[in-house]
Amino acid sequence: MRYLRSFGRFWWNFIVGDDPFAAAAIVVAIGATAALVAAGVDAWWLMPVAVVAVLWVSVQREARG
Repeated sequence: MRYLRSFGRFWWNFIVGDDPFAAAAIVVAIGATAALVAAGVDAWWLMPVAVVAVLWVSVQREARG
């Protein structure tokens, strides 16, 4: 059981890390991309834009303190 808990904590720290907002925003972006593709839209461009936007917001939030 300890191994399973450690494994879960590793993945939580790896994915969420210090910024839960960034992790949640990327999950939303993945969902939006999937929804657009399911609707027949060529949405390859959404993920790079979302990653840059989330990175910019994350850096700005961290710079403000």
